[in-house]
Amino acid sequence: MSGLVTFTVDTTLGALRCAATKKGLALVALPGSDWKRQIARLAKAHGEPSADASHPAAKQLRAYVDGKRRSFTVPVDLELATPFARKVLTQLHQLPPGKLTTYGELAREVRRPKGARAVGGAVGSNPVPVVVPCHRVVAANGLGGFGGGLPMKRWLLRREGIDPESLPR
Repeated sequence: MSGLVTFTVDTTLGALRCAATKKGLALVALPGSDWKRQIARLAKAHGEPSADASHPAAKQLRAYVDGKRRSFTVPVDLELATPFARKVLTQLHQLPPGKLTTYGELAREVRRPKGARAVGGAVGSNPVPVVVPCHRVVAANGLGGFGGGLPMKRWLLRREGIDPESLPR
């Protein structure tokens, strides 16, 4: 049996294509992303994937999408991230639901006070968005960007009780 399982979680904005290794959730591909390439990278290391719609991460993501959960307890596997991105994403993973941070604040937290752009690149490469909450990172002057598009970022923030329209523009 493979050490890689896949599942899909439907949202009103499209499907989240997900994969988990034995270490944890390794991929949450947002609608419109190149998920097949990422699955292929994981399959090379863990074997051909098998589908498992009942995986604990699938259950938690579905509960989140349905508004019944605001945080996650499943482990994550950041093997698709670079070492610097792992450091940034590990720090970001600690940010509680309903709280925001900026790229600059996150850069200071990982001891790269002048590295807001580098942090932005690490956040933008997040292989497990939603669970590692890159949608909670905003620009100093407003909403900032998001790999899944701004409608998805706004939707995720609203799920957590944050009004994205209240942010500076």
